[in-house]
Amino acid sequence: MYRKQQWSISLLLTLIVGFTFSQSGCLTNRRGNKLDILKLTPKTLKKTSTALNPALLKPELATATAPATFDAKFETTKGDFTITVHRDWAPHAADRFYNMIQVGYFESDIAIFRAIDGFMFQFGIHGDPAVNSAWRNSTIPDDPSVGKKNIPGTLSFAQTGNPNSRSVQMFCNLRLNDSLDIPQPGGGSPFVPFAEIKTGSSVLKKINTEYGENPKNENVQGKFKKQGNDYILERFKNIDLIKSVTILEPPQSASTALSLDEPDRTPTVVR
Repeated sequence: MYRKQQWSISLLLTLIVGFTFSQSGCLTNRRGNKLDILKLTPKTLKKTSTALNPALLKPELATATAPATFDAKFETTKGDFTITVHRDWAPHAADRFYNMIQVGYFESDIAIFRAIDGFMFQFGIHGDPAVNSAWRNSTIPDDPSVGKKNIPGTLSFAQTGNPNSRSVQMFCNLRLNDSLDIPQPGGGSPFVPFAEIKTGSSVLKKINTEYGENPKNENVQGKFKKQGNDYILERFKNIDLIKSVTILEPPQSASTALSLDEPDRTPTVVR
């Protein structure tokens, strides 16, 4: 029991510290709607996309309301998977993710820069330093928990542990992380899921976790934000990438999410 309690505290501190370093104060098919002025043509540029979409540098324009539910397809270096977003789980998070897709945020190689085996993988820092600078202070309000848990295959936005500190970074749970379902030190809300895996759950297990936690003495994420993909792809040569995220039509009214087929979903943390 004592060892389990130690693991609970260690896990929570690891997550908060990692997210704090990654955010520096903020952790993060087109449709009609309020973003009509931002409708984009398909892009072929995969390393940087700001030249093709000035809205990437103006997050204040990304204010559309997401559909009640919608499916999105992730294309990664390990294969494709789809998720279902539920706006009633976390309205601010769903809107932010929806708008990030709409303005072309994911039409660049987005590195999965922090991937810890049996825990989660995290992404959202852009490959273009100019985009990171523009979105750095563009945070969203906390979403109150409606009882959804950080179970395997759910996605939540990262935060620093302080109130209203979510921005563009998010993570996918690889196991039941029930320590994230409670209010955080510093006054932050629980890590509230906004989406769940629908198809391609096997891809989540293939994401490269060989590098584990970012070395804290290197300020990896600070350098990543300032230098972009030129830095992160040189520092971690084998990390996986999100090649694109697109909204699938039509939006679905109900989820048929798949699990990660984990044999044991009991809590790994005893409080």
